[in-house]
Amino acid sequence: MQATLATRDNSCESVVTSGQQHLTSHHPPRDASPAGLLSIAEETLTEFLSKATGTAVEWVQMPGMKPGPDSIGIITISHCCTGIASRACGLVSLEPTRVAEILKDRLSWYRDCRAFDVLNVLSTGNGGTIELLYMQLYAPTTLAPARDFWLLRYTSVMEDGSLVICERSLNNTQNGPSIPPAQDFVRAEMLPSGYLIRPCEGGGSIIHIVDHMDLEPWSVPEVLRPLYESSTLLAQRTTLAAMRQLRQISLEVSQPNVTGWGRRPAALRALAQRLSRGFNEAVNGFTDESWSMIESDGIDDVAVLVNSSPGKLMGPNLTYANGLPSMSTSVLCAKASMLLQNVPPAILLRFLREHRSEWADNGIDAYLSAAFTAGPCSLPVARAGYFGGQAILPLAHTIEHEEFMEVVRLENVSHFREDTIMPSDIFFVQVCSGVDENAVGSCAELIFAPIDASLSDDAPLLPSGFRIIPLDSKANTSSPNRTLDLASTLEVGQAGNRASGDYSRHLGSAKSVMTIAFQFAFEIHLQENIAAMARQYIRSIISSVQRVALALSPSNLGPQASLRPPPGTPEAQTLTRWICQSYRFFLGVELLKPGSEGSESIVKALWHHSDAVLCCSLKALPVFTFANQVGLDMLETTLVALQDITLEKIFNDNGRKALFAELPQIMQQGFACLQGGIAMSSMGRPISYERAVAWKVLDEDENAHCLCFVFISWSFV
Repeated sequence: MQATLATRDNSCESVVTSGQQHLTSHHPPRDASPAGLLSIAEETLTEFLSKATGTAVEWVQMPGMKPGPDSIGIITISHCCTGIASRACGLVSLEPTRVAEILKDRLSWYRDCRAFDVLNVLSTGNGGTIELLYMQLYAPTTLAPARDFWLLRYTSVMEDGSLVICERSLNNTQNGPSIPPAQDFVRAEMLPSGYLIRPCEGGGSIIHIVDHMDLEPWSVPEVLRPLYESSTLLAQRTTLAAMRQLRQISLEVSQPNVTGWGRRPAALRALAQRLSRGFNEAVNGFTDESWSMIESDGIDDVAVLVNSSPGKLMGPNLTYANGLPSMSTSVLCAKASMLLQNVPPAILLRFLREHRSEWADNGIDAYLSAAFTAGPCSLPVARAGYFGGQAILPLAHTIEHEEFMEVVRLENVSHFREDTIMPSDIFFVQVCSGVDENAVGSCAELIFAPIDASLSDDAPLLPSGFRIIPLDSKANTSSPNRTLDLASTLEVGQAGNRASGDYSRHLGSAKSVMTIAFQFAFEIHLQENIAAMARQYIRSIISSVQRVALALSPSNLGPQASLRPPPGTPEAQTLTRWICQSYRFFLGVELLKPGSEGSESIVKALWHHSDAVLCCSLKALPVFTFANQVGLDMLETTLVALQDITLEKIFNDNGRKALFAELPQIMQQGFACLQGGIAMSSMGRPISYERAVAWKVLDEDENAHCLCFVFISWSFV
């Protein structure tokens, strides 16, 4: 039972409000004297201020954070203290009372917070307020239980006009009221923490934030303990989240037209919050939300849970786009966590976002969409059906672009309905965060849910997705962004040693843990079939992620490793020589500037060429096999993903017609000059180019090896 006991003037008058499901197993807190609680509150205030403005904790600059006028503030983390702690100081153009209101509404900005309930409110003689709180935090993975807290919060105004909100855990040693841990939760401790909000003379507020916790790392598997012992992760997930919420709302108030969240920022923030919360509920699978485990198929790598609660799929208006009521009555969740080695979370997540076809099955994507938004659909069958392409449509982003929301349109996806193949576009709304490689200790997330084209506010959501968390962020991460480029892989000697050092820093975290959770709406009589399909699908995704992670691992791109081109292709130096020699043979001029002598210099010169150079195979359906850095930038892809892009995909209809008309000339004469036109990147962005040259690349025996293109004076439209 959740109860709000409002006690005034130290009397016993109380008002009890209705409860919530997650507190049904709790007993009301024991009575405690107001004088005793005030004593605890004053002690908490003193300890909090000594951390916020003093030296009670040894603070060190958080790696990767650069204070300055455009920065979010000064962020520090603890060094050698009990538990983990982080501190922030920043300036926002909001009044102190508004700042306090936002920070107290923890569910609106703290994505890890599942529940935040005020159980008792007491007024103090000095105008302050004491509250007894119960808080639940989601577990970030499937491998450890969630955390809950029993807290005292003290709000007061200081003599200089500063507003203070401080909190701490209540435990038995303080002779205060107590409450037992909930089922499926481990009780954690919050050491004196809080917010110091100082008004500025010209308006606005200076904010000091301290978060200090002991998350009981002893209760999790040893491999996961770094997650629960990382002050950096606490800063990213909690302290910075509070500062970013304040800055975002401050900007919306002062400059409503430049927030990045369009005309309805509150609605879009709420949508992002719903996606995150739905994914967290799937990862945790709490019994008080009616989740129940399905018996394993003998292999325990994937956990499958079912929720048949009537409220699980009930939105304010759950109907299909055609107006018919939903046939799906239950939800199944398949989830797993896996350990990753030597692949930066940001790079892996960016690849998963940009190249959905590398891991997703279009039949299951169609089922996810149809089962939830269009009407009854037959069971999905994994197959190599046509994947018409992926278009990402930006929707919103936060000030610093650390999180952005978008709509993904999968074009011409075929699915079976009543024995008929029905190609159509399907839509997902997704929120992505943590793709900045320089954000030390940052959690990378890609969460998405099927929608219809209307994207209405009250549409129910079944989020699925990925979360990647670094397990150790102690490595030096102050280096600039790493790119998956060819030149770095081929540097040898002194340059190679320098590259090796860069790569060791880019590793940042030698290990990370990825959590995958997918939700499926289904009719209850299909449970066994859907469970088998879901297990198989998650295992195929795990296999795809492992393959991609291996390819993206810096160890595969370091100076000690070869380029690892596709089977049957020449080494980079040989291919570069063939490209340049063939260009000179057919066009009579040099492709590269004079002075590029030696194999290594030629490779570097081609890699850094100012125009986009791309090679494609000579097959019935030509695919790209190589691109220089500018070419990769133009196609918005990587060397790994390049080989999945077909030549015809980058041209519009007019461009394809012009190219096919010139192909006979290219094969007979050896080259052709193409007029300017419009191409398309792998992300669906139009590209304007002034002109292009295509030529046939000959090998040592003068046989045609591939086609090469150079796009001159291109730009995104």
